[in-house]
Amino acid sequence: MSTFTASPADGAVWVTGASSGIGKALALNLAAEGFTVYATARSEDALAKLAGEAGKLKGRIVAAPGDVTDSQAMARIAGHIDTEGKGLALAVFNAGVYLPVHGETLKVGDFDKTFAVNLSGVVNGLVPAIDRMKARGRGQIAIVSSVTGYGGMPTSAAYGATKAALINMAESLKFDLDKFGVSIQVVNPGFVDTPATADNAFEMPALLQPEEAAKRIAQGLKSGSFEITFPRRFTYVLKALQFLPYPAYFWLMNAATGWKKRPLETTTD
Repeated sequence: MSTFTASPADGAVWVTGASSGIGKALALNLAAEGFTVYATARSEDALAKLAGEAGKLKGRIVAAPGDVTDSQAMARIAGHIDTEGKGLALAVFNAGVYLPVHGETLKVGDFDKTFAVNLSGVVNGLVPAIDRMKARGRGQIAIVSSVTGYGGMPTSAAYGATKAALINMAESLKFDLDKFGVSIQVVNPGFVDTPATADNAFEMPALLQPEEAAKRIAQGLKSGSFEITFPRRFTYVLKALQFLPYPAYFWLMNAATGWKKRPLETTTD
């Protein structure tokens, strides 16, 4: 079965986490291609502003506010898009949060919030989207993960765990979705200059701007490749590190980030 790649004639696009960063830039990019893009985030004001920015583009952006942690809200939005948007052709699940985790100041709440948004938040949109696409016999899903899902990195115990889970989820679902005519892709960007990375306390090699990341994702969506990863000069190095013995991996990661030399985090709680 050939891989389905959505075009504006096939129906609408749904992008979550669309109020800032990669999601916002991607929504504008896809609208420029002629898609009707339904943009989801919690901030109605930010989405209204985004829709206004698309006013002169070939396509359009429609505000579809909602919280990805609310499964019922995500199901309603998926149904609304599928009906009003003449079919949900492409869904990009991008919403995510990054809460740095330090081993000396662990907080259960940081893990709970990260898992709720980054993992359950994807599932809450993924399930109703796939149900709609299966009924039509075609569709395209893209899950935005991260290279932090390849292996452990400093402060990423919560964030990286969710991204590793998303990669595994996409890999596992592909076996069945191929049978239904629904293509699935996983997006593993390197470091992108977004609010999620603004507080990183280590070096971020090959840092990209959101507009460049969105451009590369849009290109990848047309490629049919299972994985969309960039910049490859950086992300392929991280892939290769997974073949190293653990002592070498931890030594190189400490050296690359300068983490071992950093002072311990302290708390007055």
